[in-house]
Amino acid sequence: MADELTPETPEEEQPKKKHKQRKNGLYPGVSEELAESMRTGWADTELRGLEPIAQATHTADRRAALSARFPGERLVVPAGRLKTRSNDTEYPFRASTEYAYLTGDQTENGVLVLEPTGETGHTATIYLLPRSDRENGEFWLSGQGELWVGRRHSLAEAEQLLGIPAKDVRELAEALAEAEGPVRNVRGHDSVIETALTDKVTKERDEQLRVHLSEARAVKDDFEIGELQKAVDSTVRGFEDVVKVLDKAEATSERYIEGTFFLRARVEGNDVGYGSICAAGPHACTLHWVRNDGDVRSGDLLLLDAGVETHSLYTADVTRTLPINGTYTDIQRKIYDAVYESQEAGIAAVKPGAKFRDFHDASQHVLAEKLVEWGLLEGPVERVLELGLQRRWTLHGTGHMLGMDVHDCAAARTEAYVDGTLEPGVCLTVEPGLYFQADDLTVPEEYRGIGVRIEDDIIVTEDGNRNLSAGLPRSSVEVEAWMARLKG
Repeated sequence: MADELTPETPEEEQPKKKHKQRKNGLYPGVSEELAESMRTGWADTELRGLEPIAQATHTADRRAALSARFPGERLVVPAGRLKTRSNDTEYPFRASTEYAYLTGDQTENGVLVLEPTGETGHTATIYLLPRSDRENGEFWLSGQGELWVGRRHSLAEAEQLLGIPAKDVRELAEALAEAEGPVRNVRGHDSVIETALTDKVTKERDEQLRVHLSEARAVKDDFEIGELQKAVDSTVRGFEDVVKVLDKAEATSERYIEGTFFLRARVEGNDVGYGSICAAGPHACTLHWVRNDGDVRSGDLLLLDAGVETHSLYTADVTRTLPINGTYTDIQRKIYDAVYESQEAGIAAVKPGAKFRDFHDASQHVLAEKLVEWGLLEGPVERVLELGLQRRWTLHGTGHMLGMDVHDCAAARTEAYVDGTLEPGVCLTVEPGLYFQADDLTVPEEYRGIGVRIEDDIIVTEDGNRNLSAGLPRSSVEVEAWMARLKG
């Protein structure tokens, strides 16, 4: 990795100069001749006649709805800033969901400001970093200059793409500090903006803005549903990629599986939507196993929980539990089929007008029945459910909303989410599981170390639901046939 040019290099450490240099007051250690050379001789690269991004009309509608919810108030929604990974390297940037949802932009340091125009209405402005300044050398001497990290859009280009007037974000903090009137800010993303607003906002009011934006994302528009389907389709192909290389994973580790899926995510999307869970053998009983450093053995199961994130930041979230050698053992099939039956009941309960909790209750009822039938719990089933005894082995809720965040709408109020009612356009996962820990002495030895989860992404429709991830087989028989074809 190239080091950044450091103008402050001590003179004794610089190579001896054969020609006299004129000093450059702006950047010590850089000759005036070099500075002048870097200022000139560059072609005009301004892009003109750009078409708006695909979601521009949708983001405009979202801003209009936000404006109507908070009339007469200044609303500030930052994208966030780069976070240091180590020393002078940063983590890959991911814009805040609220900002990307309202603008379609994903650049660091960006801020959306909705300025009230009176008792009703707002004027939206997006504040961005402009192109690097070549006159003062910022584009080649700053670690975030375009020569180092790549070209960014000019303010004029951003306006064409996003459909929002754009200004220089470096002027925003001072303007906000001097502004008057009620303000709300989405916290936790930009410390500079928060400092500028210290005396103008309250935690309670800011939280109301965050909650509203979380709840606003519950019902997806046509663009969002299309992006979710795109994410799922890429994810299906990623699962196929994994099945084709299971023999190589056996010779290495779970990391081979992780890397294989990651390649698909980066080629067809922006990234993975969350850390892939590539849990082989007893690791499947650890719900968020993301170390992915374990052995992959024939005869064991692989619980693969992964999702591709699209370039517009919508993510899939799909799980399959696969026999590594292509065939379930009798006990693996018994447990898998129970989870499949549970998921079938859960998916059937997803429909408009149903309570959000209904699909969870339907799935849990089936699993409780199985645990009683197998003699692991004493019935009746209603007693088991009332006391929650099945949770020793079911562990988690049966699903969550899905969208730009893998656990989307997480800041929504309880009454608007888990105690709410489903309506067309809501996207959620249905993902029951059974997990028998390797050290669980309350179950027969043959159960121990087996973990099974099946997860699909479901969109509520006018007359029921649609399984976005139906392209992946679910029943044990279908999974075996699918794996045989891919390995064939």
